[in-house]
Amino acid sequence: MKIISWNVNGIRAVHKKGLFLPFIEKYQPDVLCLQETKAFDHQSEVDLPDYEEYWNSAERPGYSGTAIFTKEKPISVINGMKGKFEDSYGDPAREGRVITAEFEKFFVVSVYTPNAKDDLSRIPLRHKQWDPAFLEYMRQLEKSKPVVFCGDLNVAHTADDLANPKPNVGKKGFTTEERSGIDNVVKAGFVDTFRMFTQGNGHYTWWSHFANSRARNVGWRIDYIFASKVLKPKIKKALILPEVLGSDHCPVEVEIEI
Repeated sequence: MKIISWNVNGIRAVHKKGLFLPFIEKYQPDVLCLQETKAFDHQSEVDLPDYEEYWNSAERPGYSGTAIFTKEKPISVINGMKGKFEDSYGDPAREGRVITAEFEKFFVVSVYTPNAKDDLSRIPLRHKQWDPAFLEYMRQLEKSKPVVFCGDLNVAHTADDLANPKPNVGKKGFTTEERSGIDNVVKAGFVDTFRMFTQGNGHYTWWSHFANSRARNVGWRIDYIFASKVLKPKIKKALILPEVLGSDHCPVEVEIEI
């Protein structure tokens, strides 16, 4: 099974650029996890006859949202995290940040983690509420069957995951609190699939629009595919696809033997 995750930063925008359907045709994912769809399902002009489409759109128009497109019909689909995250900021059901598809051998989860904001005002929310709640949800799913979760986690885990680590220490996406969230994911037994095959820096999934960053590959790796440790022997490859254009993020891919 080929699973691809992509923060499209607006599915309608990518489609209007004429880049979404050629991407599907070339890479032929079995399961496609999207983040920042920024649309309700009825607003999307994308027509994929070979895929079942499942959307978890934000209530606020043109904001956030996740989706899973799959060639195989899931056993079940869950929007949100079953009420595990409630506060004044909102919950994943209202912002469409999490969607889960259950297949025979494992769950696949598409997630769009809230970012900390430039002033770090969302750090307490993320560190003390979102990250623990999301990890708890993954562990609850794992009690039934293994889990593959993927998406824009809005953090560079280590210094190898961004081009300029030193000047960014303590800034949005590279704070101790955000990075510890990924530490806890790893401690819980989930495997960063890309790092199974590729070490070192220079491998990024997001680039700023400023200063020709993408062409210069001055980027951040903030999009991940994690898998339950029990799946590790079945993971055959994990890739970043920087050649795919249309968003400020590029897709990431994993192939799992099923």
